[in-house]
Amino acid sequence: MASSISTQSLLVVRSSRTSSYPPSSPIFSLENSNRNCNNHTKFPTGVRKINRKCRAMVQQTVQGPSAAYAKEMERLSAKESLLLAFKDAGGFEGLITGKTTDMQQIDVNERIVGLEKLNPTPRPTTSPYLEGRWNFEWFGSGSPGLVAAKFLFERFPPAIANLTKLDVVIKDGYAKISANVKLFNSIESSFIVSTKLSVEGPLRMKEEYIEGLFESPKVNEESIPEQLKGTFGQAVSTMQQLPVPIKDAVAGGLKVPLGGSVSRLFMISYLDEEILIIRDSSGVPEVLTRLDPGPSPLAEPITEYES
Repeated sequence: MASSISTQSLLVVRSSRTSSYPPSSPIFSLENSNRNCNNHTKFPTGVRKINRKCRAMVQQTVQGPSAAYAKEMERLSAKESLLLAFKDAGGFEGLITGKTTDMQQIDVNERIVGLEKLNPTPRPTTSPYLEGRWNFEWFGSGSPGLVAAKFLFERFPPAIANLTKLDVVIKDGYAKISANVKLFNSIESSFIVSTKLSVEGPLRMKEEYIEGLFESPKVNEESIPEQLKGTFGQAVSTMQQLPVPIKDAVAGGLKVPLGGSVSRLFMISYLDEEILIIRDSSGVPEVLTRLDPGPSPLAEPITEYES
């Protein structure tokens, strides 16, 4: 970046060895650091005045490709470190069964904070990366999802009831949260909560719960324990004797209307093509990892906010 500088320069006192001045007489001259500026006027005292302005180059430090590469490597390293911390802590199962130690939890939380500082998506609420199918990897202490999962495991041993999966699908401003439960290692059922997502800022979103659905259980008859096969046969026989409308209603699952009566605010603190981190109004983190291929980086973002 070029800029003009004034005619004032450094006043240099130096002795002259020429015959024009006595050896003891000093010569005063104004010299510019730019040697190309050599148009001077000499005065009797030996002072030279620059008659024109000179151009000087100001060096400016610019972050080049090497700095961007180093920052990206730091982000990828922090992300890999967080995923390894999940594994060391026992993952989702270790967390909800209470096997994760306090030291492991604080270690994971420390790595979550470290990764959030390197968030590559400045406006995650309108990013195309937000849509897709995500798997819950981690709940912070006090998260509603963690409380519900721990309640299930504390009341029933894994041989009777086991939470096998908890994921969410985000698409077109709506989300479907699915919890899959397996009973007696043979009966699988899902509870699905449908919510509406409203963008309230570059980081903040509002989630309104619309409907809950208990899907009809799917039974693997081969894996039913012998002591339960008789009871299962009676239940199947009873179901077949129900009127067709009731049978169809049961087959379609049990719906629980919520009508947006329950809602929450949350903030997206980190988002890329593989990891999503959100924090609720109390600051509790939830970490999700993508299950399906991410969208194209060239996809158009959402531009409108709903408040």
